[in-house]
Amino acid sequence: DPVRARPELPEFHWEDPEDEPLKRTPLYDWHKAHTRKVIPFAGWEMPVWYTGVLDEHNAVRKAAGLFDVAHMGVFEISGPHATEFLDLVLTNYTRWFAPGESFYSYFLDQDGRVIDDLMVYRRGKDLYLMVVNAACADKDWAWLNAVNNGEVLIDRERPDLRVLRPATLRDLKDPSNGADMRVDLALQGPASLAILQSLTDDRRLKDRLARVPKTGLIECQLGGGATSSGERFDLIISRTGYTGEDVGYELFVHPDQAVAFWEALLEAGEPFGLQPCGLACRDSTRTEAGLPLYGHELAGPFDMSPTGAGFGSYVKLHKPYFVGRRAHLARERDRTMEIARFRMNQRGVRMPKTGDPVVNRRGRAVGWVTSAAVDVDGWILGLAYLESRYHREGDGIGIFSLPARPLVEKDDKAHLEPGDKIQLPDLATILTRFPDDDERSHWRGEKVESVPRFLPAGE
Repeated sequence: DPVRARPELPEFHWEDPEDEPLKRTPLYDWHKAHTRKVIPFAGWEMPVWYTGVLDEHNAVRKAAGLFDVAHMGVFEISGPHATEFLDLVLTNYTRWFAPGESFYSYFLDQDGRVIDDLMVYRRGKDLYLMVVNAACADKDWAWLNAVNNGEVLIDRERPDLRVLRPATLRDLKDPSNGADMRVDLALQGPASLAILQSLTDDRRLKDRLARVPKTGLIECQLGGGATSSGERFDLIISRTGYTGEDVGYELFVHPDQAVAFWEALLEAGEPFGLQPCGLACRDSTRTEAGLPLYGHELAGPFDMSPTGAGFGSYVKLHKPYFVGRRAHLARERDRTMEIARFRMNQRGVRMPKTGDPVVNRRGRAVGWVTSAAVDVDGWILGLAYLESRYHREGDGIGIFSLPARPLVEKDDKAHLEPGDKIQLPDLATILTRFPDDDERSHWRGEKVESVPRFLPAGE
Protein backbone atom coordinates (compact mmCIF):
# COMPACT_ATOMS: atom_id res chain seq x y z
CA ASP A 1 0.00 0.00 0.00
CA PRO A 2 1.79 3.19 -1.17
CA VAL A 3 -0.17 5.31 1.34
CA ARG A 4 0.86 3.12 4.29
CA ALA A 5 4.41 3.11 2.99
CA ARG A 6 4.83 6.81 3.57
CA PRO A 7 7.57 7.70 6.04
CA GLU A 8 6.45 8.52 9.58
CA LEU A 9 5.86 12.23 10.09
CA PRO A 10 7.61 14.13 12.89
CA GLU A 11 5.66 15.78 15.71
CA PHE A 12 5.18 19.52 15.52
CA HIS A 13 7.59 21.31 17.83
CA TRP A 14 7.77 25.01 18.53
CA GLU A 15 10.01 27.18 20.69
CA ASP A 16 9.70 30.94 20.78
CA PRO A 17 12.88 32.65 19.56
CA GLU A 18 14.98 34.24 22.29
CA ASP A 19 16.15 37.85 22.40
CA GLU A 20 14.05 38.95 19.44
CA PRO A 21 13.61 42.74 19.17
CA LEU A 22 10.21 44.00 20.26
CA LYS A 23 7.76 44.67 17.43
CA ARG A 24 5.65 47.79 17.03
CA THR A 25 2.22 48.35 15.55
CA PRO A 26 1.63 51.19 13.06
CA LEU A 27 0.25 53.22 16.01
CA TYR A 28 3.38 53.00 18.17
CA ASP A 29 4.42 56.64 17.67
CA TRP A 30 0.85 57.79 18.42
CA HIS A 31 0.86 55.81 21.68
CA LYS A 32 4.24 57.21 22.71
CA ALA A 33 2.93 60.73 22.12
CA HIS A 34 -0.17 60.17 24.27
CA THR A 35 0.96 57.98 27.16
CA ARG A 36 4.13 57.09 29.05
CA LYS A 37 2.67 53.65 29.86
CA VAL A 38 4.02 51.63 26.93
CA ILE A 39 5.35 48.19 27.92
CA PRO A 40 6.53 44.91 26.33
CA PHE A 41 3.61 42.53 25.76
CA ALA A 42 3.65 39.29 23.73
CA GLY A 43 6.73 40.50 21.86
CA TRP A 44 5.25 43.94 21.11
CA GLU A 45 5.49 47.42 22.61
CA MET A 46 1.92 48.22 23.62
CA PRO A 47 0.08 50.90 25.67
CA VAL A 48 -1.19 49.93 29.13
CA TRP A 49 -3.50 52.91 29.57
CA TYR A 50 -3.94 56.58 28.75
CA THR A 51 -6.15 58.06 31.51
CA GLY A 52 -6.37 55.00 33.79
CA VAL A 53 -7.83 51.51 33.67
CA LEU A 54 -11.05 52.29 35.58
CA ASP A 55 -11.79 55.38 33.49
CA GLU A 56 -11.25 53.48 30.25
CA HIS A 57 -13.20 50.44 31.52
CA ASN A 58 -16.20 52.65 32.25
CA ALA A 59 -15.90 54.32 28.83
CA VAL A 60 -16.24 50.91 27.17
CA ARG A 61 -19.24 49.95 29.29
CA LYS A 62 -21.11 53.26 29.06
CA ALA A 63 -19.91 54.88 25.80
CA ALA A 64 -17.10 53.40 23.69
CA GLY A 65 -13.42 52.49 23.77
CA LEU A 66 -10.92 52.21 20.93
CA PHE A 67 -8.19 49.56 21.13
CA ASP A 68 -5.06 49.03 19.07
CA VAL A 69 -5.05 45.27 18.44
CA ALA A 70 -2.78 45.45 15.41
CA HIS A 71 -0.38 43.13 17.24
CA MET A 72 -2.79 40.22 16.63
CA GLY A 73 -1.98 37.79 13.84
CA VAL A 74 -4.10 38.14 10.68
CA PHE A 75 -4.08 35.25 8.20
CA GLU A 76 -5.94 34.50 4.98
CA ILE A 77 -7.03 30.99 4.00
CA SER A 78 -8.37 30.66 0.47
CA GLY A 79 -8.83 28.38 -2.51
CA PRO A 80 -11.24 25.57 -3.44
CA HIS A 81 -10.04 23.41 -0.50
CA ALA A 82 -10.02 26.16 2.15
CA THR A 83 -13.20 24.98 3.89
CA GLU A 84 -12.02 21.38 3.91
CA PHE A 85 -8.67 22.41 5.39
CA LEU A 86 -10.22 24.57 8.12
CA ASP A 87 -12.64 21.82 9.10
CA LEU A 88 -9.60 19.59 9.61
CA VAL A 89 -7.61 21.97 11.85
CA LEU A 90 -10.46 23.69 13.73
CA THR A 91 -12.74 22.36 16.48
CA ASN A 92 -15.73 24.32 15.19
CA TYR A 93 -17.73 23.46 12.06
CA THR A 94 -16.38 25.74 9.34
CA ARG A 95 -18.86 24.69 6.64
CA TRP A 96 -21.80 25.73 8.84
CA PHE A 97 -21.00 29.42 8.38
CA ALA A 98 -21.97 31.40 5.31
CA PRO A 99 -20.10 34.33 3.76
CA GLY A 100 -20.66 37.36 5.99
CA GLU A 101 -20.47 35.31 9.20
CA SER A 102 -17.69 34.62 11.70
CA PHE A 103 -17.05 32.11 14.46
CA TYR A 104 -14.82 31.30 17.42
CA SER A 105 -12.71 28.13 17.47
CA TYR A 106 -9.52 26.37 18.61
CA PHE A 107 -6.44 24.71 17.23
CA LEU A 108 -5.70 21.44 19.05
CA ASP A 109 -2.58 19.35 18.56
CA GLN A 110 -2.54 15.59 18.04
CA ASP A 111 -2.71 15.09 21.84
CA GLY A 112 -5.78 17.31 22.27
CA ARG A 113 -3.88 20.20 23.86
CA VAL A 114 -4.74 23.79 22.95
CA ILE A 115 -2.37 25.46 20.49
CA ASP A 116 -4.45 28.66 20.39
CA ASP A 117 -7.96 30.09 20.29
CA LEU A 118 -8.98 32.26 17.34
CA MET A 119 -11.69 33.92 15.27
CA VAL A 120 -12.49 33.04 11.65
CA TYR A 121 -14.32 35.42 9.30
CA ARG A 122 -15.83 34.02 6.11
CA ARG A 123 -15.46 36.70 3.44
CA GLY A 124 -16.55 34.54 0.51
CA LYS A 125 -17.23 30.99 -0.60
CA ASP A 126 -13.52 30.13 -0.67
CA LEU A 127 -12.06 33.07 1.25
CA TYR A 128 -11.48 33.28 5.01
CA LEU A 129 -9.82 35.77 7.35
CA MET A 130 -8.37 34.41 10.62
CA VAL A 131 -7.28 36.37 13.70
CA VAL A 132 -5.01 34.69 16.27
CA ASN A 133 -3.35 35.75 19.51
CA ALA A 134 -0.26 37.92 19.16
CA ALA A 135 1.78 35.70 21.49
CA CYS A 136 0.94 32.63 19.36
CA ALA A 137 0.95 34.14 15.86
CA ASP A 138 4.34 32.79 14.75
CA LYS A 139 3.59 29.36 16.24
CA ASP A 140 0.12 29.28 14.64
CA TRP A 141 1.53 30.26 11.25
CA ALA A 142 4.13 27.50 11.48
CA TRP A 143 1.47 24.96 12.56
CA LEU A 144 -0.95 25.85 9.76
CA ASN A 145 1.73 25.64 7.09
CA ALA A 146 3.18 22.39 8.47
CA VAL A 147 -0.26 20.73 8.44
CA ASN A 148 -1.19 22.20 5.06
CA ASN A 149 2.07 20.90 3.57
CA GLY A 150 1.73 17.45 5.14
CA GLU A 151 4.92 17.86 7.16
CA VAL A 152 3.82 16.96 10.73
CA LEU A 153 1.98 14.24 12.62
CA ILE A 154 -1.68 15.11 13.22
CA ASP A 155 -3.05 11.76 14.48
CA ARG A 156 -1.17 9.19 16.56
CA GLU A 157 -3.53 6.37 15.62
CA ARG A 158 -3.40 7.26 11.92
CA PRO A 159 0.21 8.43 11.47
CA ASP A 160 -0.14 8.45 7.68
CA LEU A 161 -2.97 11.01 7.77
CA ARG A 162 -2.13 14.25 6.02
CA VAL A 163 -3.62 16.99 3.85
CA LEU A 164 -3.97 15.88 0.23
CA ARG A 165 -5.56 19.05 -1.17
CA PRO A 166 -3.81 22.09 0.35
CA ALA A 167 -5.36 25.51 0.85
CA THR A 168 -3.65 28.78 -0.01
CA LEU A 169 -2.29 30.57 3.08
CA ARG A 170 -1.20 34.20 3.39
CA ASP A 171 -0.01 36.26 6.34
CA LEU A 172 -1.85 39.55 5.78
CA LYS A 173 0.64 41.49 7.89
CA ASP A 174 3.45 40.54 5.50
CA PRO A 175 4.37 43.56 3.33
CA SER A 176 4.63 41.27 0.30
CA ASN A 177 0.81 41.22 0.24
CA GLY A 178 0.65 44.88 -0.72
CA ALA A 179 -2.85 46.32 -0.93
CA ASP A 180 -4.34 43.19 0.70
CA MET A 181 -2.53 43.77 4.01
CA ARG A 182 -4.74 44.15 7.08
CA VAL A 183 -4.37 44.98 10.77
CA ASP A 184 -7.06 45.00 13.44
CA LEU A 185 -8.49 47.88 15.48
CA ALA A 186 -11.33 47.29 17.97
CA LEU A 187 -14.18 49.73 18.65
CA GLN A 188 -16.22 48.52 21.62
CA GLY A 189 -19.20 49.80 23.60
CA PRO A 190 -22.81 50.92 23.22
CA ALA A 191 -21.93 54.04 21.18
CA SER A 192 -19.83 52.10 18.66
CA LEU A 193 -22.49 51.86 15.97
CA ALA A 194 -23.32 55.57 16.10
CA ILE A 195 -19.61 56.40 15.79
CA LEU A 196 -19.22 54.23 12.69
CA GLN A 197 -22.37 55.67 11.15
CA SER A 198 -21.02 59.19 11.67
CA LEU A 199 -18.13 58.32 9.34
CA THR A 200 -20.40 58.15 6.29
CA ASP A 201 -22.99 60.40 4.67
CA ASP A 202 -24.48 57.47 2.77
CA ARG A 203 -27.87 56.63 4.33
CA ARG A 204 -27.89 53.17 2.81
CA LEU A 205 -24.52 52.40 4.34
CA LYS A 206 -25.68 53.72 7.72
CA ASP A 207 -28.60 51.30 7.51
CA ARG A 208 -26.34 48.49 6.37
CA LEU A 209 -24.06 49.05 9.38
CA ALA A 210 -27.08 48.95 11.70
CA ARG A 211 -28.13 45.59 10.27
CA VAL A 212 -24.83 43.78 10.90
CA PRO A 213 -25.80 41.00 13.35
CA LYS A 214 -23.69 39.71 16.20
CA THR A 215 -20.65 37.94 14.67
CA GLY A 216 -21.61 39.23 11.20
CA LEU A 217 -19.29 41.15 8.88
CA ILE A 218 -19.43 43.48 5.92
CA GLU A 219 -16.89 45.12 3.62
CA CYS A 220 -17.28 48.80 2.85
CA GLN A 221 -15.62 52.19 2.67
CA LEU A 222 -15.97 54.85 5.37
CA GLY A 223 -14.66 58.39 5.56
CA GLY A 224 -14.48 60.74 2.63
CA GLY A 225 -16.55 63.87 3.12
CA ALA A 226 -17.74 62.67 6.54
CA THR A 227 -14.24 63.20 8.02
CA SER A 228 -12.13 66.34 8.37
CA SER A 229 -9.26 64.74 6.44
CA GLY A 230 -11.47 63.56 3.59
CA GLU A 231 -9.58 60.24 3.47
CA ARG A 232 -11.53 57.10 2.55
CA PHE A 233 -10.87 53.84 4.35
CA ASP A 234 -11.35 50.43 2.76
CA LEU A 235 -12.54 48.19 5.64
CA ILE A 236 -13.67 44.78 6.73
CA ILE A 237 -16.03 45.39 9.66
CA SER A 238 -17.09 42.57 11.96
CA ARG A 239 -19.42 42.78 14.94
CA THR A 240 -17.05 40.93 17.25
CA GLY A 241 -14.67 41.79 20.06
CA TYR A 242 -13.06 40.77 23.30
CA THR A 243 -14.75 42.97 25.91
CA GLY A 244 -18.08 41.19 26.41
CA GLU A 245 -19.97 44.08 24.83
CA ASP A 246 -23.04 43.32 22.73
CA VAL A 247 -22.26 46.26 20.43
CA GLY A 248 -18.66 46.33 19.35
CA TYR A 249 -16.65 45.97 16.17
CA GLU A 250 -13.30 44.79 14.92
CA LEU A 251 -12.13 46.91 12.01
CA PHE A 252 -9.60 45.53 9.55
CA VAL A 253 -7.72 48.30 7.76
CA HIS A 254 -4.55 48.55 5.70
CA PRO A 255 -1.61 49.30 8.05
CA ASP A 256 -0.70 52.39 6.01
CA GLN A 257 -4.11 53.84 6.90
CA ALA A 258 -4.18 52.67 10.53
CA VAL A 259 -3.07 55.97 12.12
CA ALA A 260 -5.37 58.11 9.97
CA PHE A 261 -8.31 55.80 10.64
CA TRP A 262 -7.57 55.73 14.39
CA GLU A 263 -7.55 59.54 14.48
CA ALA A 264 -10.72 59.75 12.37
CA LEU A 265 -12.49 57.42 14.81
CA LEU A 266 -11.36 59.44 17.84
CA GLU A 267 -12.47 62.68 16.18
CA ALA A 268 -15.87 61.24 15.22
CA GLY A 269 -16.26 59.57 18.61
CA GLU A 270 -15.47 62.53 20.81
CA PRO A 271 -19.12 63.72 21.07
CA PHE A 272 -20.10 60.15 22.02
CA GLY A 273 -17.53 59.81 24.81
CA LEU A 274 -15.09 57.58 22.92
CA GLN A 275 -11.71 57.07 24.61
CA PRO A 276 -8.54 55.30 23.51
CA CYS A 277 -7.95 52.24 25.71
CA GLY A 278 -4.90 50.17 26.56
CA LEU A 279 -4.04 46.63 27.56
CA ALA A 280 -5.22 47.03 31.16
CA CYS A 281 -8.77 47.88 30.09
CA ARG A 282 -8.76 45.09 27.50
CA ASP A 283 -7.87 42.67 30.30
CA SER A 284 -10.32 44.06 32.85
CA THR A 285 -13.31 44.04 30.48
CA ARG A 286 -12.64 40.50 29.23
CA THR A 287 -12.15 39.26 32.81
CA GLU A 288 -15.38 40.90 33.94
CA ALA A 289 -17.13 39.17 31.02
CA GLY A 290 -15.58 35.79 31.88
CA LEU A 291 -13.68 35.48 28.58
CA PRO A 292 -10.56 33.29 28.49
CA LEU A 293 -7.03 34.43 27.77
CA TYR A 294 -4.57 31.99 26.23
CA GLY A 295 -1.98 31.07 28.85
CA HIS A 296 -4.35 31.89 31.71
CA GLU A 297 -7.72 30.18 31.11
CA LEU A 298 -6.51 28.11 28.17
CA ALA A 299 -3.42 25.87 28.08
CA GLY A 300 -0.95 27.67 30.36
CA PRO A 301 0.49 26.24 33.59
CA PHE A 302 -2.71 24.28 34.31
CA ASP A 303 -3.01 22.83 30.78
CA MET A 304 -6.64 23.92 30.52
CA SER A 305 -9.02 22.69 27.84
CA PRO A 306 -11.78 24.70 26.10
CA THR A 307 -14.39 22.73 28.05
CA GLY A 308 -12.66 23.42 31.35
CA ALA A 309 -12.69 27.11 30.42
CA GLY A 310 -16.47 26.99 29.93
CA PHE A 311 -16.38 27.02 26.13
CA GLY A 312 -16.98 23.38 25.29
CA SER A 313 -19.73 24.30 22.83
CA TYR A 314 -17.04 25.49 20.39
CA VAL A 315 -15.55 21.99 20.26
CA LYS A 316 -18.03 20.24 17.96
CA LEU A 317 -17.81 16.61 19.00
CA HIS A 318 -20.42 15.59 16.41
CA LYS A 319 -17.93 16.51 13.69
CA PRO A 320 -16.63 13.26 12.21
CA TYR A 321 -13.04 14.42 12.56
CA PHE A 322 -10.73 17.28 13.49
CA VAL A 323 -7.14 17.25 14.69
CA GLY A 324 -7.05 16.30 18.38
CA ARG A 325 -10.68 15.13 18.60
CA ARG A 326 -10.06 11.65 19.99
CA ALA A 327 -7.37 12.83 22.40
CA HIS A 328 -9.58 15.69 23.60
CA LEU A 329 -12.37 13.24 24.46
CA ALA A 330 -9.97 11.05 26.42
CA ARG A 331 -8.61 14.05 28.37
CA GLU A 332 -12.11 15.29 29.17
CA ARG A 333 -13.03 11.99 30.79
CA ASP A 334 -10.42 12.67 33.47
CA ARG A 335 -10.99 16.42 33.94
CA THR A 336 -12.16 17.42 37.44
CA MET A 337 -11.71 21.21 37.32
CA GLU A 338 -13.22 24.22 35.56
CA ILE A 339 -13.07 28.00 35.43
CA ALA A 340 -15.21 30.01 37.87
CA ARG A 341 -15.75 33.77 38.12
CA PHE A 342 -15.44 35.53 41.48
CA ARG A 343 -15.51 38.98 43.08
CA MET A 344 -13.62 40.05 46.18
CA ASN A 345 -15.83 41.01 49.15
CA GLN A 346 -13.78 44.00 50.29
CA ARG A 347 -12.00 46.90 48.67
CA GLY A 348 -8.37 47.60 49.41
CA VAL A 349 -7.18 43.98 49.32
CA ARG A 350 -4.13 42.86 47.37
CA MET A 351 -4.75 42.04 43.69
CA PRO A 352 -4.59 38.24 43.23
CA LYS A 353 -2.28 36.92 40.54
CA THR A 354 -2.07 33.77 38.44
CA GLY A 355 -1.30 30.77 40.63
CA ASP A 356 -2.49 32.21 43.96
CA PRO A 357 -4.22 29.43 45.95
CA VAL A 358 -7.98 29.32 46.48
CA VAL A 359 -9.60 27.60 49.50
CA ASN A 360 -13.22 26.86 50.33
CA ARG A 361 -14.93 28.03 53.53
CA ARG A 362 -13.57 25.04 55.43
CA GLY A 363 -9.98 25.82 54.44
CA ARG A 364 -9.66 23.07 51.84
CA ALA A 365 -7.51 24.02 48.84
CA VAL A 366 -9.77 23.85 45.78
CA GLY A 367 -7.83 25.58 43.00
CA TRP A 368 -5.87 28.58 41.79
CA VAL A 369 -6.49 32.10 40.50
CA THR A 370 -5.93 32.46 36.76
CA SER A 371 -6.74 36.17 36.17
CA ALA A 372 -7.81 39.20 38.19
CA ALA A 373 -8.65 42.82 37.35
CA VAL A 374 -10.94 45.66 38.41
CA ASP A 375 -14.60 45.68 37.38
CA VAL A 376 -16.87 48.55 36.34
CA ASP A 377 -17.21 49.70 39.98
CA GLY A 378 -13.53 49.39 40.80
CA TRP A 379 -13.89 46.14 42.75
CA ILE A 380 -11.48 43.27 42.15
CA LEU A 381 -13.02 40.55 40.02
CA GLY A 382 -11.31 37.47 38.66
CA LEU A 383 -11.30 33.96 37.26
CA ALA A 384 -10.10 30.85 39.04
CA TYR A 385 -9.54 27.21 38.11
CA LEU A 386 -11.53 25.28 40.75
CA GLU A 387 -12.53 21.71 41.42
CA SER A 388 -15.89 21.38 39.68
CA ARG A 389 -17.73 20.18 42.79
CA TYR A 390 -16.84 23.45 44.57
CA HIS A 391 -17.94 25.68 41.71
CA ARG A 392 -21.29 26.88 43.09
CA GLU A 393 -22.69 30.35 42.51
CA GLY A 394 -22.97 32.33 45.73
CA ASP A 395 -20.50 30.21 47.72
CA GLY A 396 -17.74 31.95 49.62
CA ILE A 397 -14.09 31.23 48.89
CA GLY A 398 -10.80 32.47 50.28
CA ILE A 399 -7.87 33.64 48.16
CA PHE A 400 -4.30 33.78 49.40
CA SER A 401 -2.94 36.74 47.44
CA LEU A 402 0.68 35.83 47.97
CA PRO A 403 3.07 38.76 48.53
CA ALA A 404 6.27 39.09 46.52
CA ARG A 405 8.27 38.50 49.70
CA PRO A 406 6.97 35.39 51.48
CA LEU A 407 5.62 35.96 54.98
CA VAL A 408 7.61 34.17 57.69
CA GLU A 409 5.08 32.07 59.60
CA LYS A 410 5.34 29.58 62.43
CA ASP A 411 4.50 26.03 61.38
CA ASP A 412 3.15 25.19 64.84
CA LYS A 413 0.15 27.45 65.42
CA ALA A 414 -0.07 26.23 69.02
CA HIS A 415 3.01 28.32 69.76
CA LEU A 416 1.82 31.61 68.27
CA GLU A 417 2.68 34.56 70.47
CA PRO A 418 1.56 38.21 70.42
CA GLY A 419 3.30 39.91 67.53
CA ASP A 420 3.57 36.82 65.33
CA LYS A 421 1.94 37.08 61.90
CA ILE A 422 0.08 34.58 59.75
CA GLN A 423 -1.54 35.21 56.38
CA LEU A 424 -5.30 34.94 56.21
CA PRO A 425 -7.17 34.53 52.92
CA ASP A 426 -9.08 37.45 51.46
CA LEU A 427 -12.74 36.56 51.08
CA ALA A 428 -14.52 36.41 47.73
CA THR A 429 -17.81 35.14 46.32
CA ILE A 430 -18.36 32.89 43.31
CA LEU A 431 -20.48 34.56 40.61
CA THR A 432 -22.34 33.15 37.63
CA ARG A 433 -19.88 31.81 35.06
CA PHE A 434 -20.89 34.63 32.70
CA PRO A 435 -22.59 37.95 33.51
CA ASP A 436 -26.40 37.86 33.62
CA ASP A 437 -28.76 40.56 32.31
CA ASP A 438 -28.80 42.47 35.62
CA GLU A 439 -25.03 42.64 35.71
CA ARG A 440 -24.85 43.81 32.11
CA SER A 441 -27.45 46.51 32.81
CA HIS A 442 -25.37 47.60 35.79
CA TRP A 443 -22.33 47.95 33.49
CA ARG A 444 -24.25 50.52 31.45
CA GLY A 445 -25.30 52.47 34.53
CA GLU A 446 -28.94 51.41 34.25
CA LYS A 447 -30.95 51.07 37.46
CA VAL A 448 -31.77 47.46 38.25
CA GLU A 449 -33.92 46.05 41.01
CA SER A 450 -31.38 43.50 42.18
CA VAL A 451 -27.77 44.62 41.97
CA PRO A 452 -25.75 41.58 43.10
CA ARG A 453 -24.35 41.74 46.61
CA PHE A 454 -21.03 40.04 46.92
CA LEU A 455 -20.84 38.93 50.54
CA PRO A 456 -20.36 35.47 51.95
CA ALA A 457 -23.52 33.58 52.82
CA GLY A 458 -24.62 34.45 56.37
CA GLU A 459 -23.27 38.00 56.39
